[in-house]
Amino acid sequence: MTVSAPASDDTVVPSTSAARSPALTHPKYRPDIDGLRAVAVLSVIAFHAFPTSVRGGFIGVDVFFVISGYLISTIIVGSIERGAFSLREFYARRIKRIFPALLLVLISCYAFGWFTLFSDEFQQVGKHLAGGAGFISNILLWDESGYFDTSAEVKPLLHLWSLGIEEQFYIAWPLILWLAWKCRLNLLLVAVAAALASFVWNVHVVAGNASYAFYLPQARAWELLVGAIAAYLHLHPWSAVLAVARVFGPSRRTELGRVLLRNLISVTGAALLGYAIFAITPLKQFPGWWALLPTLGTVLIIAAGPDTWLNRTLLAARPLVWVGLVSFPLYLWHWPILSFARIVEGAQPPASVRGLALLLAVVLAAFTYRLLERPLRASQSRFKVPLLLAAMTLVFAAGLTTFEMDGLRTRGVVENAEYFNNQFVGPHWKYSTNDTCTRRYPFEEAKAYGWWFCITNKDEAPTLLLLGDSYANHLYPGLSREPSINGNTILSIGTCEVDSGYLVDHHKVVKEWRPCVGDRAYHQRLLIDDIVLRSGTVKYAIIDGIDETFDDAYLSRVERRLDFLEEIRSRSSCSCRTSKRIGA
Repeated sequence: MTVSAPASDDTVVPSTSAARSPALTHPKYRPDIDGLRAVAVLSVIAFHAFPTSVRGGFIGVDVFFVISGYLISTIIVGSIERGAFSLREFYARRIKRIFPALLLVLISCYAFGWFTLFSDEFQQVGKHLAGGAGFISNILLWDESGYFDTSAEVKPLLHLWSLGIEEQFYIAWPLILWLAWKCRLNLLLVAVAAALASFVWNVHVVAGNASYAFYLPQARAWELLVGAIAAYLHLHPWSAVLAVARVFGPSRRTELGRVLLRNLISVTGAALLGYAIFAITPLKQFPGWWALLPTLGTVLIIAAGPDTWLNRTLLAARPLVWVGLVSFPLYLWHWPILSFARIVEGAQPPASVRGLALLLAVVLAAFTYRLLERPLRASQSRFKVPLLLAAMTLVFAAGLTTFEMDGLRTRGVVENAEYFNNQFVGPHWKYSTNDTCTRRYPFEEAKAYGWWFCITNKDEAPTLLLLGDSYANHLYPGLSREPSINGNTILSIGTCEVDSGYLVDHHKVVKEWRPCVGDRAYHQRLLIDDIVLRSGTVKYAIIDGIDETFDDAYLSRVERRLDFLEEIRSRSSCSCRTSKRIGA
């Protein structure tokens, strides 16, 4: 399962940046909101890395939705009301804020996948790369799998789904507010009505279609709209909701009561968030009613204001503020790193690996923020937005092309993998036998075996012998393509363990297909020893398939086999080396 953190807008940086863009309204910088971002992103990445320990950490995405709705709607409503709103400037600011870090992560994932992923895996990355660049990841993922399915763990760009929801919301929401303003509608009532409609729809569909409720903006918009309602109330303290707090007049006692009330609101919000992390699990129908906990908790903390004790002392603490400032690149980096680790390992990586993955994500996020986001934000170039748009278009095209071309099968990693993975012809192991070997070393008895290994890369006397059972034989494909040993004639022959052929049951009637019962192992040992003795050319022997639970008798038989090879070496004056690999 994965969740995503929507991008933080540049409105959360200190207000000195506002002067660069005089047309739009900018809220006063609140460090406690950056601290709240830190709580959200830390809970999400902890859930992704250690899902059994932080079972409800995925609610961090709901926190981000509310924060984003609050900050962006403050800009939109404030700018509209003073007649200074510009869609062009609004979207330009979104591009400058979101595209740099997103482009870096998308390109990095594509580059890493190019060298490591098989064609089907890389085809999926191409699909999600295009979805991320086009901000439609949520739509692509809608029918792919359930949100909590384990297949989500091997989708490195799955976490971009919520960025799609957020950007789709901000295509429609500014236009709705602008039209409502032109029609002289109350913006607060518009936001409340839209939030109620979205929430009711969310509750209605979550039981029957959880993926729809989770991935599509119709059922998630209410969380951003709750933030938008808080923004309107912040901009209009004279509204009826806040007027209740003023009815008792400006007395000192009343002021003290308001301070206590704001602190109570802040603590209540924090309690709701804390309870949500422990009470909500992947087994719950989410979002549904459960999403009210983190959503209301977040809006209460924001509404309480920056001067309450919890906001001022805890959320505005410098470590949390720093994490909040890098929260967007931190989220973008952490999930692909965890996902690629899962793909490479072929299973859930150890806790130590996941911990190192998060540490790497923090380092990359810090560098991204310091060396990419901040310099680009300070740049006054008029070409910045067109160049970012062009770059994102190229990434979209690369992803789409990769998907359409089946993961680019001509990549080196795919060709090598297909060579090694294409090792079966029907039910038979492709590298068990070839005609060159069976002609050179005929063994009629093997026709009664269930399997027989006899394969060589040249019609010449062997110089490298693979000795043992299938564990030895399975090394042949790699050795035969290894440039450093191209001059050797590799021979893999025999199906029994390296110690076999010394204890022989000559009285057992062999009527079964197993190749190492009765005196069959003995006959194979005689064949192989004869080949080594007659050729006198074997320089290297690699044995494999040694039993990890060997006893003294077993070890003695292996040593007898090695002594034979050493004896042949002495006779032929060749440099015979024996390589052992203990394996099951």
